[in-house]
Amino acid sequence: MVNKQLFDKYVKNRYEDQVKWYDKKSVHNQRLAKRYQITIIILSAITPVLAALEFKWPTIISAALVTAAASILKYCKYEDHWHNYRTTCETLKKEKIMYESEICPYETSTDKMKVFIERAEALISKENTVWTEIISKDKQKNKKR
Repeated sequence: MVNKQLFDKYVKNRYEDQVKWYDKKSVHNQRLAKRYQITIIILSAITPVLAALEFKWPTIISAALVTAAASILKYCKYEDHWHNYRTTCETLKKEKIMYESEICPYETSTDKMKVFIERAEALISKENTVWTEIISKDKQKNKKR
């Protein structure tokens, strides 16, 4: 059985810290994903215009920047990280609401604090597993090349 003092310490030092971290990382990755996408869109629109106007070097540079931005976006997986971090953040927030509202699974539990800690840690662990799988898949793809 988890005592109230230990639970409050967990919520403050672990749970809230993780929610803030996932929120911050989600926002960061969202900004980067959108910046690269907008860069790709703008340069993709400008490149044919530069080519039609027969600006050789600006056309080449613009095309190279489109390729570089698209490659960085794919390699760094900003959009995947944005979605994974946001999903984890919102799921953790939902878990606290369920705990405070004493709805499933908390309505029948005799140790609600223990259940909350277990479920929060499972969510954090799940996100870590997803991140590890993404990295592992990238390493496997690179080995095949």
